[in-house]
Amino acid sequence: MLAEKVEQLMEWSSRRSVIRMNGDKFRRFVKAPPRNYSVLVMFTALQPQRQCSVCRQANEEYQVLANSWRYSSAFSNKLFFTIVDYDEGADVFQQLNMNSAPTFMHFPPKGKPKRADTFDLQRIGFAAEQLAKWIADRTDVHIRVFRPPNYSGTIALALLVSLVGGLLYLRRNNLEFIYNKTGWAMAALCVVFAMTSGQMWNHIRGPPYAHKNPQNGQVSYIHGSSQAQFVAESHIILLLNAAITMGMVLLNEAATSKGDVGKRRIICLVGLGLVVFFFSFLLSIFRSKYHGYPYR
Repeated sequence: MLAEKVEQLMEWSSRRSVIRMNGDKFRRFVKAPPRNYSVLVMFTALQPQRQCSVCRQANEEYQVLANSWRYSSAFSNKLFFTIVDYDEGADVFQQLNMNSAPTFMHFPPKGKPKRADTFDLQRIGFAAEQLAKWIADRTDVHIRVFRPPNYSGTIALALLVSLVGGLLYLRRNNLEFIYNKTGWAMAALCVVFAMTSGQMWNHIRGPPYAHKNPQNGQVSYIHGSSQAQFVAESHIILLLNAAITMGMVLLNEAATSKGDVGKRRIICLVGLGLVVFFFSFLLSIFRSKYHGYPYR
């Protein structure tokens, strides 16, 4: 019986790197003994009506990892990649008391999954490299991730260089704009906003854009923990920092300009309103992430 199960799984793996499973297949090949192989299961909801964009992003990384394992020289019957979609295996979700997707679980060859066999997606993200590291810790199977070539970055850089080069060529007789302090200040601020909002953290960890509660459909854009964040959260922080900076610029303009007093007063009030409102909003986000922090 074990030999038949392994043979069937190997046959499916030869066709697809990720084996799709319904409730019956899951109970037979993943839950039921005997089993001398590990199974990695991605519980997800990929149907369009579910509107789970995070599921699609996580599935892309999962496919990259599964293909890296399937076409590596170390490929064997020790580990299989499977997927259970909610619309094909709702009974499995109910059996495991699972109410969120995507979720990654490892089912060891013997015994029941432990707490560490559930991947901490909210804290680590779902990048293929992070999943491979987690699998190595749970199974001693080391997978070297191979990604398909992506030339979008190279093309974008080439277009940018061409655009800048063309602009400099057209304006070759008048290059005074290069010495414009306002332009350089705006460029510097864009870099500062991007870095202070957590864009580098997103690039390293690969977190989901947002989280949708499958029970009530509510979408969360702010992560509830200080140890993680969503991509949407970094965009919100970027906009808040930009609004606060704009308020400070207006306050400075009102204080240093020599124009009409009434106009300066209006600029001052607008700048003060931007700083007070958006900085209060920023502090409320800080308080929601750092629970118990005595900040008012």
